[in-house]
Amino acid sequence: MPADYYAPHGGHPPQEQLLTDRAMFTTAYAVIPKGTMRDITTSFLPHWDKTRLWVIARPLSGFAETFSHYLMEVAAGGGSTRPEADPDAEGVLFVTEGALTLTIAGTDHVMEPGGYAYLPPGCDWRLANHAGPEARFHWIRKRYQRADGIDLPDPIVTNERTITPAAMPGTEGRWATTRFVGLDDMRHDMHVTIVTFLPGGTIPFAETHVMEHGLYVLQGKAVYRLNQDWVEVEAGDYMWLRAFCPQACYAGGPGPFRYLLYKDVNRHMPLSLR
Repeated sequence: MPADYYAPHGGHPPQEQLLTDRAMFTTAYAVIPKGTMRDITTSFLPHWDKTRLWVIARPLSGFAETFSHYLMEVAAGGGSTRPEADPDAEGVLFVTEGALTLTIAGTDHVMEPGGYAYLPPGCDWRLANHAGPEARFHWIRKRYQRADGIDLPDPIVTNERTITPAAMPGTEGRWATTRFVGLDDMRHDMHVTIVTFLPGGTIPFAETHVMEHGLYVLQGKAVYRLNQDWVEVEAGDYMWLRAFCPQACYAGGPGPFRYLLYKDVNRHMPLSLR
């Protein structure tokens, strides 16, 4: 499967552009189209040099509450030696453009497009763009839910090109998932995967479940069912789904439709706010 990932570059639209767009925010889901990733919506982080980002998901009471999702852009010579401020936060990095050096406990790992890293809470890591030009990557963060008698996960650094996608049964390979973590590994309380649909592939029922989702379209286009609506999405768009939002999709082609997917898994449901 060719690795061709969309990443925003910012800028501003011309004054002649119409205001009508595909952006939506409902009680069940949000769609953030790629056209909203402009310079005016970027932000910055403490202890990150030559870096800007788009925050496309954050914990929001009454909506999706478990995770945040950043689109990061690091210029040549930029990065951070103090990237994560929360000692309870775990993270996933996924590189879409450029090259980065990820240092974990003193060991360097060069990450290029398709590069994936899992960083457990309390992990000693830093990130730098030594090569230039700009490097772009996803950073998904979640507060880790510890479980009695279960060890913390180990760091993982790999690339999706080295992993064979697992086809969904009965789909003739038209729907497959690239998994970076074993489904039965109870150390992990979130999964970040890449879902691929070949043209004509479909989710043939309305999924309705407790897991929250963030879906960033890496490649291609499709029609996605969100709650009661059919929504057209393409590379660069983001879908943010709260728990129990019905969902399905149909990939019309002409090429593969692929997205980076977050979901929370493998833990009891909290029964109080304490």
